[in-house]
Amino acid sequence: MARFEIHSIHATSPEGVDDDTWLDVIHKMDDVYSQLLHDEVALEQKNAQLEASQQLIYSLLSSMSDVLVAADAQGMIEQTNQALCDLVGRTEETLLGTPMHTLLHEGTGANLLQDMMRRNAPRQGETVELILHDAAGQPVPVDITATPRFDGRRRCIGYVFVGRPMAEIKRAYRQLHEAHEELKRTQQQLLHSEKMSSLGRLVAGVAHELNNPISFVLGNVHALNRYTVRLRQYLDAVHVEAALGDHPALAALAQKLRIEHILQDLPSLMDGTIEGAQRTASIVDGLKRFSALDGEEREPVDVVPLIERAIHWVRTGMKLDFDVELQACPGCMMPGNAGQLLQVLMNLIQNAYDAASAQPGVSPVLKICAKREGNFLVITLHDNGPGIAPEAMSSIFEPFFTTKPVGKGTGLGLSISYGIVERHGGTLTAHNHPRGGAEFVLRLPAAQHTD
Repeated sequence: MARFEIHSIHATSPEGVDDDTWLDVIHKMDDVYSQLLHDEVALEQKNAQLEASQQLIYSLLSSMSDVLVAADAQGMIEQTNQALCDLVGRTEETLLGTPMHTLLHEGTGANLLQDMMRRNAPRQGETVELILHDAAGQPVPVDITATPRFDGRRRCIGYVFVGRPMAEIKRAYRQLHEAHEELKRTQQQLLHSEKMSSLGRLVAGVAHELNNPISFVLGNVHALNRYTVRLRQYLDAVHVEAALGDHPALAALAQKLRIEHILQDLPSLMDGTIEGAQRTASIVDGLKRFSALDGEEREPVDVVPLIERAIHWVRTGMKLDFDVELQACPGCMMPGNAGQLLQVLMNLIQNAYDAASAQPGVSPVLKICAKREGNFLVITLHDNGPGIAPEAMSSIFEPFFTTKPVGKGTGLGLSISYGIVERHGGTLTAHNHPRGGAEFVLRLPAAQHTD
């Protein structure tokens, strides 16, 4: 090829130009052509690398879960990513060239955004919560950081905003917190149930051991009381005989031994002993009921008439005067033992009255609400008393724990009620109501609906 070109040029070369000169020109042209080919290949390689880099950047921006906005110094949007487009429900084409503040929900946080952009060098790691609007126009909290962009002369030419929508994270954190609190409550209930079960076994043995000697003491005291009446009659006769027979020594001995005082004091002593023995027997009976296993058959129980009966019995039987507001659900049925559930309700109503009436100048009021929640019947009893002291909250269902004055309660009512409710497959909990007073909550399995 080169020889052909040389020959052709040699045949047509103008006068005064020799062949060597033409050969040099041809070689120079070949070199230039080769360099052009090399530069073209290199340019194509650079273009390919540039396209690959652009594709990588685009894929990175598209795969980011955080929203990204590049804006100029005046806050006009120059670049976005897919996460922002999905969040606000707009395409990138409609976002380009629009002000940043158009992303805000009803202009909320515009001052914060302007403050971030006024500073040429935002503080390192500064995060600001801005409220954007989503595709449905609803507010979405987004934690945004801003980073300035500089040109070669270190002049600020724009900003890069990176944000993370916090609604889902906050919702997940709230659900996690609620689950953790529920787990703690469940754990406390399990520990309490295990403790009550252990106490039940212990109490059953103690009650059995105490029952016989208490019965023995009570029977003997009743016998002594009868004997005391007879001895008094005999001693009265002896004193009369001594007085008639003029026995000064016997009269002096009676006075020295204070026989008359003893005879007057014996009835009250015997009555007090009988009362104490009966109270002890009552406590032992409560212990037996606290630890007893429920072997009775269950039957359908209508909760509303049961609550009304408990209110009536507490009011009339104990002559208590207080207001009771009942919000009931008709047809609230459950399988259970009506007598035991009545005992629980009467105990809770009595406790509510005692707590509310302990405050001077306050008329006792009890609000009772019965409703169905899924497969459970929920009965709440809210009184207007002083509430439960924090130090008593963890011990309120334990046997022999009471806040009442000495002699006013055995401390077994709530523990027995707790055991009855637990054996019915339910729960009994207590807390202080936000509007004051204590609230006890009964959750009992409801009867299944039948078609």
